Amino acid sequence: MDTAAYKVRSEDQVRDLLHSWLNAVRAKDVDAIASHYAPDIVAFDAIAQLQFKGVDAYSQHWKACMDMCEGAMTFEIHDLAIAAGEDVAFGHYLSRCGGADANGEEKFCWMRVSVGCRKKADQWTIVHEHFSAPFDMETGKVLFGLEP
Repeated sequence: MDTAAYKVRSEDQVRDLLHSWLNAVRAKDVDAIASHYAPDIVAFDAIAQLQFKGVDAYSQHWKACMDMCEGAMTFEIHDLAIAAGEDVAFGHYLSRCGGADANGEEKFCWMRVSVGCRKKADQWTIVHEHFSAPFDMETGKVLFGLEP
């Protein structure tokens, strides 16, 4: 297969991986979410701690996040861009995430996301994930109200 064909095929496979992961997040299924990650994932999330090393640690974090969302989960991927080779890929997107609080009030924010993937034994997995939110340097406050 030529290089251009690998690129298109790899990009499609990574896109499928991310959409499958997205469905698992929306279903609040931590085991299904974790199945998309490499065992040695290193993740930087916007909350709780500086980094998560390994799928077990990151799964526990996802469980805690799901426990915070009592109602239906809203999680969307916007402006997804993927650059892929035969066995390594990088992507980035904007994510609109949130849900309803205990009073039924919807709470959402936009996050910036970068993701690194690796193909091993014909299987793509996420090896790095980074969620972040911009903040105001003068006040130190997170800017959750920004819109794309």
